[in-house]
Amino acid sequence: MLKRPTLLCLAVSSLYAIAAHAADSPEIISTLQDQKQVAVTIYNDNLALVKDQRKIQLDKGLNTLALRDVSAQIRPETALLHSLTSTGSLDVLEQNFDFDLLTPQKLLEKYTGKTVTVIRTNPATGAEKAEKAQVLSTNEGAVFRIGDRIETGMPDRIVYDEVPENLRDRPTLITQLTNKGPADQNVELSYLTTGLGWKADYVAELNAAEDKLDLTGWVTLTNTSGTHYPNAKLQLVAGDVNMVTERPAMEDMRVKSMAMAAPQMMQESLLEYHLYTLDRPTTLAHNQTKQVSLLTADNVPVRKEYLLRGAEHYYHADSGDLGQKLKVGVFLEFDNKQASNLGMPLPKGILRVYKKDSSGAAQFVGEDSLDHTPKNETVRAKLGDAFDVTANKKQTDFRKLASPEKGTSLFESAYEIVIKNAGKKALSVKVQEPIPGDWRMLSSSHTHKRASSRMAEWQIKVPADGQTTLSYRVQVKY
Repeated sequence: MLKRPTLLCLAVSSLYAIAAHAADSPEIISTLQDQKQVAVTIYNDNLALVKDQRKIQLDKGLNTLALRDVSAQIRPETALLHSLTSTGSLDVLEQNFDFDLLTPQKLLEKYTGKTVTVIRTNPATGAEKAEKAQVLSTNEGAVFRIGDRIETGMPDRIVYDEVPENLRDRPTLITQLTNKGPADQNVELSYLTTGLGWKADYVAELNAAEDKLDLTGWVTLTNTSGTHYPNAKLQLVAGDVNMVTERPAMEDMRVKSMAMAAPQMMQESLLEYHLYTLDRPTTLAHNQTKQVSLLTADNVPVRKEYLLRGAEHYYHADSGDLGQKLKVGVFLEFDNKQASNLGMPLPKGILRVYKKDSSGAAQFVGEDSLDHTPKNETVRAKLGDAFDVTANKKQTDFRKLASPEKGTSLFESAYEIVIKNAGKKALSVKVQEPIPGDWRMLSSSHTHKRASSRMAEWQIKVPADGQTTLSYRVQVKY
């Protein structure tokens, strides 16, 4: 009876023998011409799942299959190859991802220590002279030994005898496998990759009354993965998918843009995420961005809000003047409901808002980032700060009172907020004051509400070309 270490050594030796035999066999090359279908599912955080179906012809037994035109940013450890024609007929022994791509510099580097032919052209006569040269180094420039001299710099041309086997003209996944099924096989290669991303962009146009808007949503797709995905079935996943480790960001590449109108995407739930499916195939070309339609909604009811928000630090200190001509924020809110002509999960993205001027030309009035918004929730975006609405704020009184119990502090302070409106229309400003500790409103010139345990809130009406003063006194216990 053989001992376990002996069995292990035999297994390893057999595996090496099989791999060596497969490596010696001619490569079976598969390109995009063999591709029958490709499906791409893109996630939010520079991650995509590719399912690449191809028709290939294999030999019985051992094969070396070179799958070209895979993503240059493939995560090789996630690659899975299986047969769609004959389940279980393929046994994968080894996978290698060759990403050392053929370029003039790479070719020269691979010839370090070897001999090439350098050709120089006489600028006066145009005659060419060819010499054998040994490549000594390619670090920070080329160094050659030509005869009994050493030369640096690049000649006019370099002639190589052949391309080294470990250089590929495009990203290639080399798979060594055994085939127990038929020669003609439909296979599917699935893998995760970076270099494919998407984001949502929303464009809204306010009506003249600023109580409704027309909303258009676009999905912007970016492909810098190093390969094409022709006529791909496209799906997008909205949500924050957990990743064990972050892969290094790839070097930025030039991107050309192509906008393309399309029907709305259909969405469904996927675990705790939302899956959006484009209802037609689309081509994702390398180094390209494109846009596809996500949604269109007209006459969405919208609410405009002016907000002045304070701070909590001045409720336990003698502060005096708290600011002159303070900015008042302008916000838009609308409900993501069917009753508002919406009602679908909205992926995170940027909302850009426009409004027509008196001449009918649309003008940009602000933008904000939106988080993932489920249906029946409220979308809220800040457009900017109001030009005609400002506020002056000061602390008019501050007292530190006797502590009601050991280990606590008690303060009483009073404030005056003057809100000015230089516009031609009366408006309402929401004033929010985050008050720390256990607080009690002693007096107020306007009705307030306790929005939360640490937030007092007022709605202050301010006349056109006028002002309104809010005065209040509060007691705070820490």
